[in-house]
Amino acid sequence: MTTVYLSGDPKSDELLAEDPFALLTGMLLDQQVPMEVAFAGPAKLAERLGRLDVAEIAEMNPDEFLEKFAEKPAVHRFPKSMAARVQKLAEAIVDDYDGDTAAIWTRGEPTGAEVLKRLKNLPGFGEQKAKIFLALLGKQFGLTAPGWREAAGVYGEDGSRRSIADVVDEGTLQEVRAFKKQAKAAAKAEKAAK
Repeated sequence: MTTVYLSGDPKSDELLAEDPFALLTGMLLDQQVPMEVAFAGPAKLAERLGRLDVAEIAEMNPDEFLEKFAEKPAVHRFPKSMAARVQKLAEAIVDDYDGDTAAIWTRGEPTGAEVLKRLKNLPGFGEQKAKIFLALLGKQFGLTAPGWREAAGVYGEDGSRRSIADVVDEGTLQEVRAFKKQAKAAAKAEKAAK
């Protein structure tokens, strides 16, 4: 069984390791909140809903889902918009993959480029988020799609410390955090120089 260190909470990490929808949802939530908060979100939802079922989430009344999502502590700092995104993601998985989240990266033995394309077609997944998730699948979940490293770009590089795909313990979490802080500072300095 795969073990991960994405949220820092053993129970949350266990759900992420076992449930592809939880993992994908964690990646979706990884925006404007610390990585660990985002990846702990699926476990909060599972606890509040009784389980994390992609079809049930897709069919839930949006107001009821938002109510569960926004319960203190909220799953995300922007509960309304992120709850809607999670439901849209669940709907896409039900409609396009018959509710089987892992089919996104397993159906038809896709190449890395095809998996990337499928991820980018999901609601809330742009180029960067899709590449990071592809790298996470390859580095920590045994994805063997040909060319996945190339398709993931810099996030697929062996030994890099750029994203959640590289977090395997507290030490690598701190390295990734330091890299992100440095990248943010460099971007800010570049913007100021213009």
